[in-house]
Amino acid sequence: MTALQDLKYGQWFKGADVDGDGFITQQDVRMMSERYIAARDTAPDSPTARRLTEKMDEFWTNVIAPLDQDCDGKVDLREMTEGFKRALTDPALYPEQIEPVTDCFFDLVDLNGNGKIEQEEFQLMFNSISRVPDEDSAEVFAALDRDGSGALDRAEFHQAVREFFYGNDPDAAANHLFGRATA
Repeated sequence: MTALQDLKYGQWFKGADVDGDGFITQQDVRMMSERYIAARDTAPDSPTARRLTEKMDEFWTNVIAPLDQDCDGKVDLREMTEGFKRALTDPALYPEQIEPVTDCFFDLVDLNGNGKIEQEEFQLMFNSISRVPDEDSAEVFAALDRDGSGALDRAEFHQAVREFFYGNDPDAAANHLFGRATA
């Protein structure tokens, strides 16, 4: 684990700690999806919203909850960072660990259903979920759009998420996916 990954994970933690109490709980994870569902004006009982809630519950159960070292039902920054250091060491496990939630978010973010995420869609997601300022999202989006098409296809989106959680390249645009990761 590198200092860069510590910074990235810390930035992710800030966005995931929705209520700002210094812990991530199952309620925080649910509130992340609820904020996005509300931002995109989707009915909370729609199939899309239910699917996201189910995937986020799975993310809590399979990824975040096991990091709770003292079994108090909440994960602090130290527990999360140490847990990520143990769990997110092999990018080959991305399909099991992160991909299902990423696919779900991709489908939800693609508001017009064209199989791509445009900048406005990207900004809506990261602003509503992690409170990333639009100017930061715009800069990251432009760098992640590797083919210059003006949109991220599913492969580019997965590449960004994979780089964020597993990568160590200090120049990777994905380092700032969930907001500026700075010391």
